Amino acid sequence: MIRVVLDSNIYISALLFGGNPRRILQLAEESAFELAVSPEIRSEVEETLLEKFRWTGTEVAWVADRLWPHAQLVIPESSISDCSDPDDNRVLECALDSPARVVVTGDRHLLALDPWRGIRIVTARAFLDHGLWYD
Repeated sequence: MIRVVLDSNIYISALLFGGNPRRILQLAEESAFELAVSPEIRSEVEETLLEKFRWTGTEVAWVADRLWPHAQLVIPESSISDCSDPDDNRVLECALDSPARVVVTGDRHLLALDPWRGIRIVTARAFLDHGLWYD
């Protein structure tokens, strides 16, 4: 089974808007692939919901209780600086150290790196359209 890292923007899109990002989370819940997440990605998702979208702590805790059990927690040891945005580097570190075969993101800086060190970096639509969760 392949391992996949979702950028925080995919989690946020899934929770707020549904669509392809929500379908990817559903596939993870169905164990179609193994989901990996780092503490940094988890924090970014939760802080974005709290600060940018004004969710309450109770709402964020409720969602976190449902999201994170479907993902393997990875504590990256690598230090990557391939992107100018430190948050993007945290996604790459998680992918490298998990080790993941695919990163799903909507971030153009990350997408421009595809493929990166043998890891595919794709949009949610490409992930679903090309069945990239199949081994």
